[in-house]
Amino acid sequence: MRTATLGPAQRVESLASMAERELDVLVVGGGVVGAGTALDAVTRGLSTGLVEARDWASGTSSRSSKLIHGGLRYLEMLDFALVREALKERGLLLERLAPHLVKPVPFLYPLQHQGWERLYAGSGVALYDAMSTARGRGRGLPRHRHLTRSHALRVAPCLKKDALVGALQYYDAQMDDARYVATLVRTAASYGAHVANRARVTGFLREGERVVGARVKDVEGGVEYEVRAKQIVNATGVWTDDTQGMVGERGRFHVRASKGIHLVVPKDRVNSSTGLILRTEKSVLFVIPWGRHWIIGTTDTDWNLDKAHPAASSADIDYLLEHVNSVLSVPLTRDDVEGVYAGLRPLLAGESDATSKLSREHTVAHPVPGLVVVAGGKYTTYRVMAKDAVDEAVHGLDMRVAECVTEDVPLLGAEGYRALWNARARIAAQTGLHVVRVEHLLNRFGSAAQEVLDLIVADPSLGEPLQAADDYLRAEIVYGASHEGARHLDDVLTRRTRISIETFDRGTRSAREAAELMAPVLGWDKGQIEREVEHYEKRVEAERESQLQPDDQTADAARLGAPDIVPL
Repeated sequence: MRTATLGPAQRVESLASMAERELDVLVVGGGVVGAGTALDAVTRGLSTGLVEARDWASGTSSRSSKLIHGGLRYLEMLDFALVREALKERGLLLERLAPHLVKPVPFLYPLQHQGWERLYAGSGVALYDAMSTARGRGRGLPRHRHLTRSHALRVAPCLKKDALVGALQYYDAQMDDARYVATLVRTAASYGAHVANRARVTGFLREGERVVGARVKDVEGGVEYEVRAKQIVNATGVWTDDTQGMVGERGRFHVRASKGIHLVVPKDRVNSSTGLILRTEKSVLFVIPWGRHWIIGTTDTDWNLDKAHPAASSADIDYLLEHVNSVLSVPLTRDDVEGVYAGLRPLLAGESDATSKLSREHTVAHPVPGLVVVAGGKYTTYRVMAKDAVDEAVHGLDMRVAECVTEDVPLLGAEGYRALWNARARIAAQTGLHVVRVEHLLNRFGSAAQEVLDLIVADPSLGEPLQAADDYLRAEIVYGASHEGARHLDDVLTRRTRISIETFDRGTRSAREAAELMAPVLGWDKGQIEREVEHYEKRVEAERESQLQPDDQTADAARLGAPDIVPL
């Protein structure tokens, strides 16, 4: 397998190649399900294209809780099949497919009642552990343990003494969701898929009732292509109904958007060596370790406004702070919040009035010949969703097609990762970087970290950290543009790195330095650098303003005050 580079030239070549000859499968939507579908299709030997209207993972797939988990709360709903499926996927990702990106994370569940709660919750967590190891998956994670109150307070001194009578500690896993998708796209491209972001489907091509292709507009070049394909997979998440509407046919199901917001606070604001999971009246609340930060989330509310930029209101932020402060001995305030982000869950409509009770199971349909729709589900089970979507597409192909093999296809950077991890001290000595920097690169790029190190060898100044975001090296910004498909400053500060939520300035102090690093790769002149910086600053300003508004309607209006894309 060659390692694909998603630079500007590759993007143009991919669009031209898609239009040149009929594809077996064209996937619409560059989130985790679309990227996974492209990888599934291409590794079955199918000629495959993947297009995304904005940036890879720019929707739901970069705004999740960043957890790979079995769904412990679904056990309470007796949804054993979904939990079993998700736990199998968690084990695959941890052990085989993406050990460089998916990592174990501990959670403490405070108990508030003597006797019955420990028995009830303990039985659930014990079943969770048993299901995770039943098929030989997940054995790399420690088993749960019961803690006394004093032991729990030693593990998590941040908790109020009267907030618990004891606790349970168990393990799940986490990842950087946007980085995972970018890696998934590159893996698909490495196997031969044609991939292009900033390429919007404006309509479908029809022959009679059959869908035979799509009109795809290069949002930045302005050129429109006709891409013909034997089967098209609509994997557009919360945009499913909109995409389906282009066909002019009534869909078999609808997707409902549920908004979840998250806060990011510095590590020193919560004194704990473990994550926390708390019950609220509506769902569960997580306090998740995230490098030198904590992620606190999430909410679960219906959202019927702008899907591209869901806004967090002041009420959303207050809700999270109020609930997390109910158990913290030193409460958090607005001044502690570094970053805020909001995402939309794609839930299948019609199963319940309350979004928090809607099933996270997915559905695949073939509403008209030539078009497959996949929707619902959860991040952890993206690979299963992708398999089911391609299986359905295969029914419409007049050819013999191999079975799914993605259970045995590691993502780019997985091969050789553990060997390089063992050699990290030697790599640090050879490169002159601190071993912590090498570990950071290995856990973001796996064995592809060597490509980042090559940039530093060619230009040692790229081995320096960004001045206002020193968790990241300057080389990582260049690499995002040259290898990972970043087209704009926002792509790098928000998704290739997480500077936009990990700094109190939300990335504005890093904007100019990052833009100047990207400019030579993307051919920007001084005017474009200024436009990129100005656009980013306006985006941050609009987000800050939205987070002061009392409700969804006013927050949405404030967020839409910033333009969506920078013209080239």
